[in-house]
Amino acid sequence: MPTDSNKFLGDDQSTELSARRTGMSFQRTRMSADRTLMSVIRTSLSLIGFGFTIYQAFKQLLDAGLLKSAAAPRRFGEALVVLGIIMLVLGIWYHIAFMLELRRHRQQFKIEGLIHAESRFPPSMVLVVAIVLLCIGVMAIYSMVIGGGPFG
Repeated sequence: MPTDSNKFLGDDQSTELSARRTGMSFQRTRMSADRTLMSVIRTSLSLIGFGFTIYQAFKQLLDAGLLKSAAAPRRFGEALVVLGIIMLVLGIWYHIAFMLELRRHRQQFKIEGLIHAESRFPPSMVLVVAIVLLCIGVMAIYSMVIGGGPFG
C-alpha cells in the first residue's frame, strides 16, 4: 500500500528500502562518532585523574615532611592533566566538525530526495559530557598551578 512518503521517493519498493537503509546509515555513523568521542573521554579522564592524583600524593608527602622537594612529580602531574585537556579539546573539535559535515550530507540527501530524514538528529549527549569533563580538567589544572603554594 503506497503512502505519501513512498510517492516522494517513487513507488518502487526497492527504492524505498534503499532510502531507509541509507537514512539508517547516517544514524549508525552518528553513533560511531559518539563512540569515538567516548574513547577520547576515557583516555582524557585517565590522564587528568592520574595527573591530579600524582600531584596530590606528592603534595601530601611534602606537607607531611617526608619529602624535601617534589618539583619533578608536580610538573609530571601537571603535564598529564594538560595532556588530557589538550586531547579532550582536540576530540571535541573533531567531533563537532565531523557531526556538522554529517548533518550537511544528510540535508543534501534529503534535498535530493534520496532519504526521508524524518527522524530527529539530536545533539550528542556524549559531547555534553566531554565539555563538562573539559571544565573539570581546566579547574583541576587551575587549582594545581594557582593553588600550588610552597609545593614545588
